[in-house]
Amino acid sequence: MAEHNDLGKWGEKKAEEHLRANGYRIIECDWRYGHRDIDIIAAKGETMVFVEVKTRGNKMFSEPEHAVNWQKIRSLSIAANAFVKRYRINADIRFDVITIIGSSKNDCQINHIEDAFLPTTIR
Repeated sequence: MAEHNDLGKWGEKKAEEHLRANGYRIIECDWRYGHRDIDIIAAKGETMVFVEVKTRGNKMFSEPEHAVNWQKIRSLSIAANAFVKRYRINADIRFDVITIIGSSKNDCQINHIEDAFLPTTIR
């Protein structure tokens, strides 16, 4: 596996640990709908939370949350809509972004952005 894939998987595990430590219940990890995926689906209270995780070794080129562009938001919206319909979810939903800067070789910085964006309209 390529080094950037290893970093991404490590970051998703760190995000999962962060969520659990903050009272979230993990429902699914790497849930797929066709070629779309949702990194983490979690619940906190009565809210279903769809989480996109962005991991970077450093901030040299840009902030990791800037990688969540309109195409990614649309893709996440479609996948989340499919999940909600498939499992007949009747709860409030929210889209969060967790950014992780660092690596397993050093300390990392975790930033949890709750309610990071609204889903796009799906037709």
